[in-house]
Amino acid sequence: MKQVIEVVKAREIFDSRGNPTVEADVVLSDGTCGRAEVPSGKSTGENEAVELRDGGQRLGGKGVSKAVNNVNTEINEALHGRSPFDQSQIDQVMIDLDGTPNKARLGANAILAVSMATTRAAASANQEPLYRYLGGVDLELPQTFHNVINGGEHADNGIDLQEFMLTPIKRTSFRDGLEKIVTTYHQLAKLIEAAGYSTSLGDEGGFAPDLDNSEAALKLLHEAIVAAGYQPGIDIGIAFDAAASSFAQPDGQYQFEGQSRSADQMAAYYEGLLDDFPEIVSIEDPFGENDWENFTKFTQANGQRVQIVTDDNICTNPVLIRKAIEMGMANSLLIKPNQIGTVTETLEAIRLARKNNYTTMMSHRSGETGDPYIADLAVATNSGQIKSGAPARSERVEKYNQFLRIEEELGATARLAHFPNQVSLD
Repeated sequence: MKQVIEVVKAREIFDSRGNPTVEADVVLSDGTCGRAEVPSGKSTGENEAVELRDGGQRLGGKGVSKAVNNVNTEINEALHGRSPFDQSQIDQVMIDLDGTPNKARLGANAILAVSMATTRAAASANQEPLYRYLGGVDLELPQTFHNVINGGEHADNGIDLQEFMLTPIKRTSFRDGLEKIVTTYHQLAKLIEAAGYSTSLGDEGGFAPDLDNSEAALKLLHEAIVAAGYQPGIDIGIAFDAAASSFAQPDGQYQFEGQSRSADQMAAYYEGLLDDFPEIVSIEDPFGENDWENFTKFTQANGQRVQIVTDDNICTNPVLIRKAIEMGMANSLLIKPNQIGTVTETLEAIRLARKNNYTTMMSHRSGETGDPYIADLAVATNSGQIKSGAPARSERVEKYNQFLRIEEELGATARLAHFPNQVSLD
């Protein structure tokens, strides 16, 4: 007899910023249990599914007891007796039960916790690792992007670009690439300290030195790569997330590093960075979430030169993704399951991207948990790329450790993702 869902229950736990979040258990009729924890973002797009918070005085209004209660009552009742192996049906039941276009009634944090936990329970019942249950045999270890210098909303410093990342290019295995990044990260710490800056960490484990501008951050990364014994752009590349919505103004201008700039001036600025730092391989959200026209214009001018990722504009929402594809406003999509609220819709977003020759980058959130779910999801879906923070703080490193376990389990069948212009030595 096939197992069915016996009980769905949730509890309030805490994320890496000390804020409440939802953890859910899905228990099957034979006692098998799947558990999942939901992260929370700080730099959020206005079109993200609603993260239900309690309001009021307790925990600064950020409590999630309402979302937890929705799991323990309505969602538990609706899913009782259903098969955990039909994920699309499970997710649709919760979407219909919520009845809003953005999961505002039950909370996307409640729905996603149950959606993820259901896949874990089903995988355990099948005696399969999660990545195998979700992905079958077509599996691939992604290229990692590590946020090693934090700015913008992730740090209290003078840098307006939000994330500066390192990515391993020439590597013989996942472990080899990760070791290159770890080595460079420690060299970066020495350079920052030698320059007289603090080596305190931002939300995602990256350093947050109070540099004068973004170019200074890029120069530090270049110097750290060299100091680690690697070649910029050959062994290790650089990427950044501008998160331009954080400095976009209502009048269409951008208040960036002490100056008011037009969209054309921002485009020229980014192009100058590409000229000065040819090791830059990816740029995320160079324009605001409502500035679709200039985003598209920039992609048309530079899309053959660099990967251009959209996040805030599309929020992992298939409807918005279709619009972005029609406009040609990027060539890569950021994938954050908690932006849309179910595993099924996340998978649909990735399929849409692949069907239209867009690359995808799986992503953590700044308020993370120790749950490595997105590591398994990235391998299962061939997402190709993932960003999970610096190789520091356990909630970030645990994702990378999970990839190491998966690589070991796959053995000789392990495949590495690469950009088309990158060197594969595997």
